[in-house]
Amino acid sequence: MAIVLLAEAVFIAALNWFLGVVVDRQDMSLAGLDPDVMATSSKVGGVVFGLYFAFCALVALLVAIRNRAPAGFGRVLLVSVAVVHGLLGAFAWGLVGWTAFLAMVAVLGLIVLLLMTYDRAGGPESAAGGGAPGQGEAPAARTEPGAAPAGAGAPASRTGEPQDGDDGPQDSVPAQVSAPAPTTR
Repeated sequence: MAIVLLAEAVFIAALNWFLGVVVDRQDMSLAGLDPDVMATSSKVGGVVFGLYFAFCALVALLVAIRNRAPAGFGRVLLVSVAVVHGLLGAFAWGLVGWTAFLAMVAVLGLIVLLLMTYDRAGGPESAAGGGAPGQGEAPAARTEPGAAPAGAGAPASRTGEPQDGDDGPQDSVPAQVSAPAPTTR
């Protein structure tokens, strides 16, 4: 993903720089605008947009290296680049054709995949128990309010035959609720 965004950064910067050079060499005005201003703004816009994509590539690389979900500004940056690719795909369909649209949608899919594949916990799902609270043990289980403790309740049949209500679907796990794990460190 980071390689795709970095290649896109170089391509966008080079394309806008090339367009700025073309406008500068033609020395034509568009609706009374100064050609030098148009050429300079195209070059500056290409560099800024290229740096934006390069920074997004850096965030994607850090996500891959750390093997954790992006958080804070990095997540906002990746969501914004996904929106940009959606808009670029829509414009590419109308201006360039369906192949450019498919390329933009493929990159959009990679960005969304990057955002969705990592869980928000950012660590091992179930660590070994023991230790102080919040230090890697699994959340403590407690019974639901109004639930009977395991082994209490209706008497079990001595013959092992099903009783009334035994033929319906049942939970395979006793009624226990685990405390939510902390999401911040």
